[in-house]
Amino acid sequence: MADRSLRGTGLGAKSFEDEAGVEFAARQEVGYDCPREHHFELVFSAEADIPTLWECPRCGAESLRSDGQRPEAKEEKPVRTHWDMLRERRSIAELEDLLAERLTLLRSGELGGAALYRGSPSRPKKTA
Repeated sequence: MADRSLRGTGLGAKSFEDEAGVEFAARQEVGYDCPREHHFELVFSAEADIPTLWECPRCGAESLRSDGQRPEAKEEKPVRTHWDMLRERRSIAELEDLLAERLTLLRSGELGGAALYRGSPSRPKKTA
């Protein structure tokens, strides 16, 4: 058994299969230029959609394709605030009515800090 062992090879790491008769897929090399003047090339399939941006393997910055193709500008939606979403559901008149109602409840003590402790038993005072 010792005479059949393969010395100096990692059996799980290397393949001893011959590449004869294997037809590889068509490939293309695409170059990318980093803003920090790094240049690198990646291999893609010939049928793949090639991305216009790629992260630089050296510094992590966004790199553009060397052939000058730029990414398409995406249309961005304006940021919607809480007020914008509230205005979609309510009119100013409705909001003023709600505010007046809440202020009345707050001033009468039915809403707010006093209303939270109204139903709870009173705490005994500590004596020194």
